[in-house]
Amino acid sequence: MGKKREPKAATSGWLNTYADMITLCMCFFVMLYDPSEADVTQIQAMTAAISNDATGGGQSLAAGRLSDLGNNVNSLPATEKGKSLGNAVKKAVSLFAPDVKSNRITISSDERGLVITLASDAFFRPGSAELNIEETRETLLRLGQFLSQKELGTRRFRIEGHTDSEAPDPSLWPSNWELSSARAVNVLHYLTDFGADEQRFSVAGYADTRPFYSNDTAEGRAYNRRVDVIILDEGHF
Repeated sequence: MGKKREPKAATSGWLNTYADMITLCMCFFVMLYDPSEADVTQIQAMTAAISNDATGGGQSLAAGRLSDLGNNVNSLPATEKGKSLGNAVKKAVSLFAPDVKSNRITISSDERGLVITLASDAFFRPGSAELNIEETRETLLRLGQFLSQKELGTRRFRIEGHTDSEAPDPSLWPSNWELSSARAVNVLHYLTDFGADEQRFSVAGYADTRPFYSNDTAEGRAYNRRVDVIILDEGHF
């Protein structure tokens, strides 16, 4: 009988084929990626976080409560109407960059749509619904013009007023409900004076029922005092 042949030791030649396949897959997905559809707000926030930029707090990556249903601004660029809102995000980030850096405005997106938050302390005196117009006129003018652009011609807007948990002066406001609503209405009046279409707005006051942070600290209360100007997702018209 002939001598039995020993089986050959396994070789690593298959790794070359596997590496080629992985490289081709990577090239395929890179070709599919369209940077024009990226969420600029989130990219800037991630960049700021990675670079430890202290000014990065002006951006928010908070997902909306309905984000698991895909009903948020990040999914909109997949449609034609969503692309117009995606472009609005980019314009807003560029247009309000000085206000974001000075913490007057924050720009975020959630299930409601694109949210432009006005820091109450910059726009209103404590316990007052009267806008500090001398210091904020330019910002409100840019915001009114931004909401009037053709790309947002089919969109509707909502202005939401919020307060902290501190009770207002009862001689001025019976409760925070009236104060938050009055602030939202006054923002509406100035935006329409600066060119925005009044027919496309709705107004709401939430008092202290929707805080961002705990009202137990002065810093938390300052963040909770705010007015949100929202470019609504179509699901929230």
